[in-house]
Amino acid sequence: MAKRKREATDLNAAEVGDEDDEITTATREISPAHYVFKIESFSLLSENDITMYETNDFKVGDQTWRLIIYPNGDKSNEGEDHVSLYLTVSEANPLKVDGEINATVRFFVFDQIRDEYLLREGKNRRFHAMKPKWGIPRFMPLKTFINPSNGYLVDDTCVFGVEVYVIKSLGLGECLTLEACPQPVSHKWKISNFSTLGNDRYSGIFTAGDHNWRLQLCPRGDQHNIYKNISVFLCLVDSGDQKVKATYTIRLKGRAGKTHQMTGGFYWFSGPNKKWGMPSFLPLTTVQEYLAGDEFVLEAEVQVLGTVRKLP
Repeated sequence: MAKRKREATDLNAAEVGDEDDEITTATREISPAHYVFKIESFSLLSENDITMYETNDFKVGDQTWRLIIYPNGDKSNEGEDHVSLYLTVSEANPLKVDGEINATVRFFVFDQIRDEYLLREGKNRRFHAMKPKWGIPRFMPLKTFINPSNGYLVDDTCVFGVEVYVIKSLGLGECLTLEACPQPVSHKWKISNFSTLGNDRYSGIFTAGDHNWRLQLCPRGDQHNIYKNISVFLCLVDSGDQKVKATYTIRLKGRAGKTHQMTGGFYWFSGPNKKWGMPSFLPLTTVQEYLAGDEFVLEAEVQVLGTVRKLP
C-alpha cells in the first residue's frame, strides 16, 4: 500500500503542465479494448537509439490510428525523464482539411505484479488535419516505471495499451422557440347551405405565427357525435416535423349577432395530433337558432405560443 501511495504522488507530480488536459487516473483489470503494445527488452530501445516508436495501424470506427511511445520522454514537449504516450491519426488515412474527430482517449500500462492496468484518461479531444495527434507527455515518471517493485517493467518487459472512444454526432436535436408577446390572428369562414351539407368541409388556409392552419367542420358531427352535434377542429397544415404550441377560440356567428364560442386549452400540434378542436361544439338541435338564411360564419382566433423544430 505504501508503494501505491508513493506511485500516486509521482503521477500527480507528473501532471504538472497538463492541468488544462484534465487527466484522470484509475486502475482496472480488463485489458485495453482497442490496441495492446508489448515491448520485450525495453532497455535496448535506448541502446539502439530508438527515442520514439510508432506502432502499426489499428482501426477504431471509421478511422485508422497509431500509438506512439517515447520510452525516455518527449523532450520537445517537456516530457523528459518520463514515459510519453500519444495517439495519432494514421498517415495512411489522414483527415481531410475540413474533417475532424472528437474522441476520448485512454492510455494504459500493465501492472504485472497486481495483474491490473493503470489507465490515464484525458478529456474529450478534437483531432483535425492541423492537429492529428494528442497524448500525455508526462504519462509516468521514468524512475517509477523502471522500478521493478511497481510492476510496470518486469524482466525488462512491459505492456501498453490504448482505447479510443469516438463521439459521433447523430445529427439529432431540436430547438424550442417561445414567443414573448404572441399576437392572436383571426380567420373568418362563411358557411352556406348548411342544411344540405353532409360531408366534412375545410376552410381555406390562413397563417398564424408563421404556420399554416385551416378549420374543419363536421356538419353532422364527427364519429363520436354523429347526428348529435356539429364538430369543429383547428388543423395545422404542412408543418413537417415541427411541433407548434397554440391556444385558440372558435366562434359561430349567426343572425342578429348571435354568437356561440368555445376556447381550447394550450395544445401541442404535432405528429398524429395536428388537429384539435371541439367534437361537441354545438348541438344540431340548436344550430337552427343561429342560421341566417341557412348560413353562418365560423371564426377561429389562433395564438401561437411556441415552436419546436429539428436542428439542421
